[in-house]
Amino acid sequence: MDESKFWDIIECFNWDQEGDDDAVMEPAYAVLATLDDESIFKFDDILSEKLYALDTREHCRACYKGELDPDDGDDYISADGFLYARCVVVVNGRDFYASVLADPTAMPQDSEFESLLSLPASAYERKTGKEYEHVSPISYESFENLAGWAPTAETRSGKFTGDGIPPGNRRPT
Repeated sequence: MDESKFWDIIECFNWDQEGDDDAVMEPAYAVLATLDDESIFKFDDILSEKLYALDTREHCRACYKGELDPDDGDDYISADGFLYARCVVVVNGRDFYASVLADPTAMPQDSEFESLLSLPASAYERKTGKEYEHVSPISYESFENLAGWAPTAETRSGKFTGDGIPPGNRRPT
C-alpha cells in the first residue's frame, strides 16, 4: 500500500449512493478486503496521516468561520465534529485534499463523513472475521497536531483549554 493506492481506493466510493455511507464506501470495502493485512493497516496509517495534517488551527478556523474562533479558549469546538469535517476533505479525493491542505480557507463547512474512520477496520473484519486491533502510530484525533495548533498572537486561554478539560477536548494554547 502506497499513497497512490490509498487514493485509488478513496476514488472507488460510489457517490450515487449518497445518503447511505456504507453503500457509498462498499466498493472501497470490497477492494480493501482483498488486500493482505499489512496493506489494510498501511491504508489506516495513511488515512491517519492525512487527517493529522488537516488538524490545524487554520483549518479549524475556516471550518467554523463565522461560528467559532479556535483562538478563543472560551469557544467550545467539538473534537469529534472537527474530525468528521476533516474526513470530508479526504473522501473528496486527492486533488481536493491537496488544495485544502495548501489553502485552509478552502476547508468545507457544515459537512461530515464520520464513516470513513471505520473503513479499514470493517474491511479487515470482513476479510478475516477477527477484531481489528491495529493502532496507527499517528493519531488523527482533533487537537493532536501540536505544531498545527501552535498559538498565535490572538490565542487566548479559556474554559476549553485548561487542565480541567479532558485531553480529547482540550485545545492547545
